Amino acid sequence: MKKIIALILAVTMLMNVNVYGVQKEEEENNVSAAKSSVLMEASSGTIIKAENENEKLSPASITKIMTLILIFDSIHSGKIKLTDMVTTSAHAKSMGGSQVFLEEGEQQPVETMIKCIIIASGNDASVAMAEHISGSEEEFVKKMNERAKGLGMNNTNFEDCCGLTDSDNHYTSAKDVAIMSRELITKYPEIFKYSTIWMEPFTHKTAKGESEFMLSNTNKLLKTNQYVKGLKTGSTSKAKYCVSTVAEKDGVELIAVIMAAPDYKARFSLAEQLIKYGFSNCKVFKDKTNYRRRIDINGGKKEKVLIDSAGFSYVDTKGQDLKKIKKSIVMRKDLTAPLKKGEVVGKISYLVGKKVIGETELVAKESVEKSDYVYTFKKMVSYLLGLA
Repeated sequence: MKKIIALILAVTMLMNVNVYGVQKEEEENNVSAAKSSVLMEASSGTIIKAENENEKLSPASITKIMTLILIFDSIHSGKIKLTDMVTTSAHAKSMGGSQVFLEEGEQQPVETMIKCIIIASGNDASVAMAEHISGSEEEFVKKMNERAKGLGMNNTNFEDCCGLTDSDNHYTSAKDVAIMSRELITKYPEIFKYSTIWMEPFTHKTAKGESEFMLSNTNKLLKTNQYVKGLKTGSTSKAKYCVSTVAEKDGVELIAVIMAAPDYKARFSLAEQLIKYGFSNCKVFKDKTNYRRRIDINGGKKEKVLIDSAGFSYVDTKGQDLKKIKKSIVMRKDLTAPLKKGEVVGKISYLVGKKVIGETELVAKESVEKSDYVYTFKKMVSYLLGLA
């Protein structure tokens, strides 16, 4: 009897192992079923790992990353302020899908609208902001496509500002999502002030009275991974499940993009796998030297011009000793006016041994006009008076 019981237990254990093994294999296959993915290091834009990164796919609410870029462009240019009140139109209210249930005529500050977009993925808030900035969603979308083109997003076309559309002509790629995610977080790092909020209430104020609505973050990795800082999720029946996730550890900032995963768990699982891979396999060198200085320039209305470096980051995945990186600086000889702001005046090469691993430019931070007779005469008079 003891032998029979032992045999039954052994068979049961083996069955459990097999079942678990099959289940685990199915989960892994499920996770890898995402159509495309990209892992990018944020400071340099280096792609560490990618699969079908240029495939054109429906992005769903990841579209809102570009919407947020244009919102912060408008804030930083002085066109709008965080405290400006935004009025919800009938068109904005009519948005389906993910929304925060804004009423027609309801007014909310720009900052609240940003939270509604980044935390709760509100389609109504996105459209209201598009109309506030550009007058109409159509005009705003034109600017989205112009901005995308300027960033080199060659596999992208937007038809709305929130990703709700099922149009085949509204598409992007995992690589392009990583590019626009990088633009948002590096140019406007204040986005993390909002993307890291897990839950926050805001108050609807309409003719019907006041009511409280709780914003809840759609990026569940904020709760399960201590290094995650945002950024944006998206899902529709056409797009399936997408996410662009930003994580930072020990000075290494990564962007993990998943497109067309079969379910919401798979998108988060694969994003987390990419993040873990990146932290385990890459090191980042950042040149923190301050190159901002004034150098001599000939024949101009200024004797010196302010220059600075464009910045440099290098990602290593081969275990190189980054402490051995050396720099070689070459300046333009006999720098002469006229000189335009942004013009290259030199370059810095970065080497490991004799191998150049990268370069960055030294650029003019101001324009210098060419000297003329009037300027030369005034300068001569000032000099003579100074001698007197």
